Amino acid sequence: MADARRLGSLGQIPDLDRWVALTVPGRVEVRTGKVELGQGILTALAAIAAGELGVDPVRIDVMSGITGTTPNEWITAGSGSVEQSGMAVRQACAHARRLLVARAAAELGVDAADLVVDDGEVCSPDGRRVDYWALAMGRPFDHRVEEAIDGVPAAARRWSGQGLLRVDLAAKVRGEAVFVHDLVLPGMRHARVVRPARPGARLAGAVPPEVEPGPATVVRNGSFLAVVADREADAEAAAETLAALATWEGGVVPSADAVAPEALAERPAESRSIVDGWAVDDPPGPAPAHDGGALRLRATYTRPFILHGSIGPSAAVASFVDGRLHVWSHTQGPELLRLALAQVLRLDNDAVAVTHAQGAGCYGHNGADDVALDAALVALAEPGRPVALKWTRADEHHWEPAAPAMTVALEASLSDDGRLISWQHDVHSYPHMGRPFPGDEGSSLLAAWDLDSPWPRPAPRHRGGFHAGGFRNADPLYEVGAKRVVEHYVADAPLRTSSTRSLGAFANVFAIESFMDELAAAAERDPVAFRLDHLADERARTVIEAVVDLAGGLVAPGGIDAPGRGLAFARYENVKAYCAVVAEVTVDPRTGLVIVRRGWIAADAGEVIDPDGLTNQLEGGFVQAASWTLKEQVDADRPDDWEAYPILRFSETPELTTRLLDHPDRRVLGAGEASTGPTAAAIANAVFQATGARLRHLPLRPSTVLPFLTALL
Repeated sequence: MADARRLGSLGQIPDLDRWVALTVPGRVEVRTGKVELGQGILTALAAIAAGELGVDPVRIDVMSGITGTTPNEWITAGSGSVEQSGMAVRQACAHARRLLVARAAAELGVDAADLVVDDGEVCSPDGRRVDYWALAMGRPFDHRVEEAIDGVPAAARRWSGQGLLRVDLAAKVRGEAVFVHDLVLPGMRHARVVRPARPGARLAGAVPPEVEPGPATVVRNGSFLAVVADREADAEAAAETLAALATWEGGVVPSADAVAPEALAERPAESRSIVDGWAVDDPPGPAPAHDGGALRLRATYTRPFILHGSIGPSAAVASFVDGRLHVWSHTQGPELLRLALAQVLRLDNDAVAVTHAQGAGCYGHNGADDVALDAALVALAEPGRPVALKWTRADEHHWEPAAPAMTVALEASLSDDGRLISWQHDVHSYPHMGRPFPGDEGSSLLAAWDLDSPWPRPAPRHRGGFHAGGFRNADPLYEVGAKRVVEHYVADAPLRTSSTRSLGAFANVFAIESFMDELAAAAERDPVAFRLDHLADERARTVIEAVVDLAGGLVAPGGIDAPGRGLAFARYENVKAYCAVVAEVTVDPRTGLVIVRRGWIAADAGEVIDPDGLTNQLEGGFVQAASWTLKEQVDADRPDDWEAYPILRFSETPELTTRLLDHPDRRVLGAGEASTGPTAAAIANAVFQATGARLRHLPLRPSTVLPFLTALL
């Protein structure tokens, strides 16, 4: 296992030439199947490669997410980019350096151990030198990596832990066309899709003749309806006209009761025990007796359906020429999308290519894959010229998959001395995994269900795995005595659902850490000491102590707003980064408005490759989780705009301070999703300290908070 972790994705893709190439003098091309979503992975990989090869980072060109060219790492998800691709790049560059130095030793007639590398030049003790590019001669390495080797020692990694300027940022600051939305190709046309009035509705009758002739052409395939024009404004106008004239039949809008989290308990569910983070097929055993304790507590926590809320709606560009389809997409899984498109369009896999182009980050399955099929359908109907297709804000809000609603019921008992002696965790959740997946019978792409020969929508199925889906982080890291953790998987969701940042960990950690605070209060214990008393993992204990020290304690300074502070902790998936959070909030007693004023984060992600990138990930996770916690909720009537689906505004962003606990000698731990769950619980726990109200149902909107405050008066 240790060797596999050191190799990362290189263990599955051992061809060195898929990872590193020196074909242009003075440049090093490093390839990755992971893609840039705003998390800074290209910068981290450049730092790793430069340090391992012994070259200046400005020489590194990172190629990312091009099917058939870059390594097939399937998908950028699960906080795994540095763990998987970063370690693969480190080992690939270590092997490349060893091979190049061996060639230099042979050419210079000296022992390889006597050679040093200086910015790509291999230098002998007598002053002779030869550079990498002369040694490579533009040829492939033709080397298969069989095992991990020792590369540059941790103490000598010049660029890891130092922080580089973001390699993708300068072009964005200059306003260059780096996003797929801005991509312009010769002869490009513009398209828009007209969606059904309701999910499942079918287009009734013929396309209204009033739309044509004109500057736009109508593309129809069954109930898939789009327009394409040379000018983007003409496509937009034609889509508005067509939407007003088209008629639809059938389809269903779920009721408000159906989308409420409380409905989960009433729906048929597949129940599985979770043991050490794994779902087991045996029926769940009996619940702990919860007897023999001095105190017994139970509580239920909920989170509603939520959206990804990407600032920029999804977009794609597609070109169909000579029987080959090329798609530019901000998908998180170019290789998965390639196979999904080939299936729906009935093309050979080799006839489809996908190139990743950056878009608005979403950390999950939003509309990026769906809009790629939309663009491809128009391109196939209008071959020979590339087509750019953009969703509107209403398209994104209405049609992207939602993060599923969840409920978590907890029960525990405490001994006379305040120790946990039993723990029961029951999580109900709709599916978290709805991405296109090879081997599915049918298609998970939205437009595939509307075609003249429609593809069936795959039946939701439990994919299992370690800390997967709805039971991610359901198994507590704390020592809790007799324990039963059960996932109740509800396949029949009223809304289309799929993965969103941290999947089930957000709700599970929110529940566990809120409950730990409730248990500490019931036992009349300090919430910090109570947690530490139930943690054997020294790194977990250290990160909690670090965030409390960073915040200056859990007692907020006094003032007219009566602020409160709350603490929460988790280790993502129980095997990745440790993260502890303190949030400081104020609560308006007249309106119930909760404002997060400040936040502190301490994290242990093992070796820190890019401090700025890691800090951005943790703080970005805090801000997104604060938005989910305070504002976001999808109702039965999907929103058209930000007024109907409010998110945290820039003016509402709290002041954040982060401390990274760097361990250069330890392995890298994924951290991109580590702060989301702790943030929600820390906010709720801070509300309790400020008001005495225990709030267990998200979001903490004024309409939810005010009745609790009124009841306390």
